[in-house]
Amino acid sequence: MENIFHVIIISVVQGVTEFLPISSSAHLYLLSNLFGLEEEGLLLNISAHIGSLLAVVFYFKKEILNFGKNQKLFFKILLGSMPLFLFGYFIIYYNLMANIDLYKVIGWSTLVFGLILYFADRFKTNLNIQKNFTIKNVVIIGFFQSLALIPGVSRSGIVMTAARILKFNRIDAAKISFFMSIPALAGTGFFGIYALFTQNNSLITLSSILTIFLSFLFSYLTIKYLLVYLKKFNFNLIVVYRTFIGLVIISLIYL
Repeated sequence: MENIFHVIIISVVQGVTEFLPISSSAHLYLLSNLFGLEEEGLLLNISAHIGSLLAVVFYFKKEILNFGKNQKLFFKILLGSMPLFLFGYFIIYYNLMANIDLYKVIGWSTLVFGLILYFADRFKTNLNIQKNFTIKNVVIIGFFQSLALIPGVSRSGIVMTAARILKFNRIDAAKISFFMSIPALAGTGFFGIYALFTQNNSLITLSSILTIFLSFLFSYLTIKYLLVYLKKFNFNLIVVYRTFIGLVIISLIYL
């Protein structure tokens, strides 16, 4: 079994950063520098994503089980996910990330896209999912979501930013991000399991089961309490945190 500390760190980082508008890659970079962690293995990575997928599905189980009433919503979520899948395939096929300075990109994108979220959050809002989650808005948010392929951007962060720019209220901006995480997490899980299968790696280990459980737990709690938080507060605290993390990474690189 892998180091239990490693399993816990990966689970917490995935569970929290998948749904908060902060960058998981930025946090993994910092943690690897602070604690000397090596990059997590594919099995743990996929297990953590599966835990997050199960958490968001479980949290919104009423909406998902009531498919007949919400089938238009699910169609729009899938439509909005297409740019992420298409650009992701293009980047992987042509290996476009091979020659970038990963940590510089993570540092600057964590900082810059945090500031963009700050300005997006200034918009007065009156839109909601029930009335205003139109095909046009879905497509716009979907293309914004594809920016999450840039390390450090944060998928949830860029979706919330886009929704706020389009004048959705904070709660529904977060819900849109959560709903759109389902295809992204499912896609990551599917291709990860396929890669493990083709490599003849074991799919079930004690470490993977523990990672799924812990990631599920932290993901569920993050979803629940972020929605509670956004009923009373704006994104300023998160923007300050992102700015701090971005500046720390940039300092580690240049100093």
